[in-house]
Amino acid sequence: MRILYGVQATGNGHITRARVLLPALQAAGAEVDMLFSGRDQARLFNMEPFGDYAHREGLTFVTDAGRVQRWQTLTHNRPLQLVKDIRALDLNGYDLVLTDFEPVTAWAARRSGVPSVGIAHQYAFLHRIPGTGFMPWLKPCIRFFAPADEMIGLHWHAFNAPILPPMIEPVQGALSEDETKVLVYLPFEAQDEIIYWLSGFSDFRFRVYAGVDQPRRIGNIELCPFSREGFQQDLYSCRGVIANAGFGLCSEAIQAGKSLLVKPLRGQVEQISNAAVLEQMGLAWVMPRFGQEPIERWLELPSGAPMPWPDVAGTLARWITTGRQVPLDNLARELWHHRPDMSVSPA
Repeated sequence: MRILYGVQATGNGHITRARVLLPALQAAGAEVDMLFSGRDQARLFNMEPFGDYAHREGLTFVTDAGRVQRWQTLTHNRPLQLVKDIRALDLNGYDLVLTDFEPVTAWAARRSGVPSVGIAHQYAFLHRIPGTGFMPWLKPCIRFFAPADEMIGLHWHAFNAPILPPMIEPVQGALSEDETKVLVYLPFEAQDEIIYWLSGFSDFRFRVYAGVDQPRRIGNIELCPFSREGFQQDLYSCRGVIANAGFGLCSEAIQAGKSLLVKPLRGQVEQISNAAVLEQMGLAWVMPRFGQEPIERWLELPSGAPMPWPDVAGTLARWITTGRQVPLDNLARELWHHRPDMSVSPA
């Protein structure tokens, strides 16, 4: 089976999923070509596992100071280039297109009549998810952005729907806890503001991953260049994680049993909903805006226990390469059966 696998690269969570699903598909006997879009290729890092991957401009959103900038997002994206890339993408010889909310491959499959499967956190919002409120436009937007014949959502809870658990790599190595070390990943926030709010907690050492060329220390804050390996080492050894409410990193922190403080990106429906779900499930402390009090109160909280996620990638890879015969409801039940039921309120 030959598969074209498109990945939305605006955030690292989509790429993190691909790091797990790609080898699982290959182990199941599939031949897989990768395509990434949504971020300048020069800003992608640690991409060696994906081999000779393709890159397209795609679509993304523009942020400033922790908020989605709608006007800049509209003017930054180039829909005519997107249409050209969709029409130019040759799908001859492919048996299936996988899309992790990536629009070029999704629309090229629809245009060419090639079977397609979407696997992404965003597809969970086709069901009733807490924190979304009355948003009649949400489901049509998701279906339009990256359509697929079969759309599979991932989330921290099934919500009485055929939603699967997070697709996360198992912990690689020993977990420990340095009581003074806090991992920070807030790529959509102003760096000066991060430094301002964290510098007052001198008893703690903050490892902040940001777009810097070289490591740099400012008092109790260490600015670190993006590095998948270094980031994972810090995740496994820190006492807690401060992050935006992105699905991928939060899933990794929950799996590692790390205390989690999230600041959802303002204006981004997915992150606002994620924060609501995390809070209801007792998996994170939510900080709508920077402030000394929420950080101080969170730093007093104990860590949780590790919560390993099931082998979603292996299960999906076998399901895909054997013709997708098993109903998605059955897959969901199989993968969730060992998880404790945590009650959450409906949307």
